[in-house]
Amino acid sequence: KVIDRKIAPSTKLISTVDFVKAQKITLANNTPLYSINAGSQDLIKIEWLFDAGSRFNEQHLTANAANSLLKEGTKKMKSSEIAEKIDYYGAFLETECNKDSASVTLYSLNKHLASTLPVVEDILKNAIFSEHEFDVYKQNSKQKLLVNNQKVDVLVRNHFNEIIFGKEHPYGVITQANDYDALQKTSIGNFYSQFYQASNCKIIVAGLVKDDTLKLIESYFGGNDWVGKTSVKKETIAPTKVDKKQHLILKEDAVQSAIRIGKILFNKTHPDYFGMQVLNTILGGYFGSRLMNNIREDKGYTYGIGSAIASMQQGGYFFISTEVGVDVCQLAIDEIYLEIKKLRDELVSDDELELVRNYLLGTFIRSIDGAFALAEKFDSMLEYGLDYSYYDNYLHTIRTITPNQLRDLANKYFQQEDLIEVVVGKK
Repeated sequence: KVIDRKIAPSTKLISTVDFVKAQKITLANNTPLYSINAGSQDLIKIEWLFDAGSRFNEQHLTANAANSLLKEGTKKMKSSEIAEKIDYYGAFLETECNKDSASVTLYSLNKHLASTLPVVEDILKNAIFSEHEFDVYKQNSKQKLLVNNQKVDVLVRNHFNEIIFGKEHPYGVITQANDYDALQKTSIGNFYSQFYQASNCKIIVAGLVKDDTLKLIESYFGGNDWVGKTSVKKETIAPTKVDKKQHLILKEDAVQSAIRIGKILFNKTHPDYFGMQVLNTILGGYFGSRLMNNIREDKGYTYGIGSAIASMQQGGYFFISTEVGVDVCQLAIDEIYLEIKKLRDELVSDDELELVRNYLLGTFIRSIDGAFALAEKFDSMLEYGLDYSYYDNYLHTIRTITPNQLRDLANKYFQQEDLIEVVVGKK
């Protein structure tokens, strides 16, 4: 049969998604290990996760500093030796710290794990935070901060978080240059001793996971030599109530103004989270969104504009972000509010909703392509104590949500008087 190339092929929504699920194993010291055996290459990714984000700080910056300095020397190896050994075996080692958690991640060939795992063991059990590396870290970080503080997009993000959460809230604290001057090496060492221990650790291993792989991890990280005794707890702090809705941080030399509009919302454990993800995508969550079509394509006010819902363990927030010329700043803001109003007043068309459904489902399929991607999906679920039904419910919402439900969500969460507006630059 000859295919008529003038007729588009029929499409249908993805009904179910089957992917390899993590299997839980408990090491001898009760450290949970989650194995995702989904690789075809002789490659492995191992991630050590700790409840050691910046919200656990006793002194500002200690969490980030401890995580950054892990690779900068131990009782056995200098920073150069750590780097050389990882490079020699074609491996890659990275550290990361956010508001809630911190991680150490190793990418390695299975055949070299017996040589690369001892390096990770050493930095997790024997980091020393030398005076020299500490001074270099402070100097470099302070200089980077001073450079970033000249950028309107960085300033608007920081001030927006400070305003919606509050100056004392761990999600709202703005780092100042003198915070690095006040940082103490002893505070970093104390934080490391308290938080980087087996009783505060979860391990995710993904790739071509062999029995020998799990035995090696057990041998290096299943012992009682790094268990510790301190339980990690942190009380939930409520965001500060915001009375003033419009904020201008004047920057006289600005050529562009950075705009951020949004509000405190909720994290991914909330029942409305999935529906809001669909609504957010329509508004500004992808390149074909309404904000992009209006403010970039039609008006030409910006190169890019987007919206998102940020989820964290102790809450979340919605925001719209863009940079525009100072001469069209207020015009762009007016158009943003107009698009939000349309969502409150008008039903999303069936064609637009169908497009967004296909986009979200396709994006999800791409996001679970490969063992490492599956590990990231599992990580983002594990952090909130969720199980795999979370993704089933997410896909079900995408397939079944109606225009009326979307309008109801817009009226519930997108009232203009509830939105906080922050501009850095001029308007």
